[in-house]
Amino acid sequence: MSRNIFVTNLSGHDQEFEVHGWNNNQNITVGPGQTFTINAPDGSSGAIIALHDGHEGEQAEITKNGWGGNDFIDLSNIVGAGGNMTVQQVNNPATRKGDPLFMQHLNDAWHRADAGRRQALELCVHRDNNDNVTRIDPIKDWPALENFVRTFADGKTYIGVGAWNGSPGNANDNNQSSAAQGNTDIQVTYNDGDASPPIGGPGIILRNHRTEPQTYAFYNNYWNGNGTAGANFDKPDPIITVSGNDSVFVPLPESFKGRVQRGTLLPATWAEFQISADNDGAAHGDISLQQGCDGAATIASTDGSGRFNGFQHEIVSGAPEAAVRYKPDGTRALDTTVGNWNGGPNLAAIQWENQQVGQKRAYIVGGSGTDDVASANKCLAVDFY
Repeated sequence: MSRNIFVTNLSGHDQEFEVHGWNNNQNITVGPGQTFTINAPDGSSGAIIALHDGHEGEQAEITKNGWGGNDFIDLSNIVGAGGNMTVQQVNNPATRKGDPLFMQHLNDAWHRADAGRRQALELCVHRDNNDNVTRIDPIKDWPALENFVRTFADGKTYIGVGAWNGSPGNANDNNQSSAAQGNTDIQVTYNDGDASPPIGGPGIILRNHRTEPQTYAFYNNYWNGNGTAGANFDKPDPIITVSGNDSVFVPLPESFKGRVQRGTLLPATWAEFQISADNDGAAHGDISLQQGCDGAATIASTDGSGRFNGFQHEIVSGAPEAAVRYKPDGTRALDTTVGNWNGGPNLAAIQWENQQVGQKRAYIVGGSGTDDVASANKCLAVDFY
């Protein structure tokens, strides 16, 4: 019997992969937003390895219908990394292996590293002109690199060589080789951004970048017109709690036109969106600071087009007090820029947000000038920071 391995590229560019064990050991190139299907007979084993400027990087290692009739899958960074990859059985997120934001976590750790650690890693951590990490060399060749990667990815991906040749290896690495559940098709997902597997149906992939759980409220507009809407302030549905540094898929009806925000109190950053626009049937969205700002947020397509807008840096803590309004629960936030029942537009907030963010990345005073993000598959990714 044969099953399929689906290799999906969610990035906005062509991505080349080495294929070992299947496809006559021939490389494949998967276009942006596309999926390549590989036939994988029962009992076969192999790997799908992403290439970065000719260098091997993250790889999905797969055995089909192995011991006990189960698939065995893991995600390894032993030979390097230059992008994000996950692997799982189709429609079974409990079997997922890999860190969907490995490169982002790697880059954050690099910028936090002290001078001594950076010097020790100078030759194996490759960066661009802005000192952001673009690729790392094989971890197996650099003990200092292995120790560094374990600070942010231990237990999420294969980092060391594991149990091999009489060595017990690292327990967290060994656990990556645990069996999946039965014998099914396999989903391998690559992205420069979030490599969480694509989820069918209209809705929002909602990610919480804070370490503590956060609650998010969805508000469907009361009415919608041509460029106008009746904002809903009192009947959120649904309200979703997301664990720290985690994401969930929130299914929504195609008729949904409204927003999601952190909690139910104002001021708050809004991710405004509609699931299916009347003119093209696609999802469309943007980030708005008009009713305040309680943290950074981004919105992105999930159809492989690479559309993205919003901002990721913190702008609330350093804001002038004249721009601040505290929520009823005491949380510090930036005040409304258009006015509401608490008062008129806050000119200090407008000035600060224009300096820190700008109208192109988020609506500050309404009107125009903020880039729209569209996703043809009726699904957008919203990240709150």
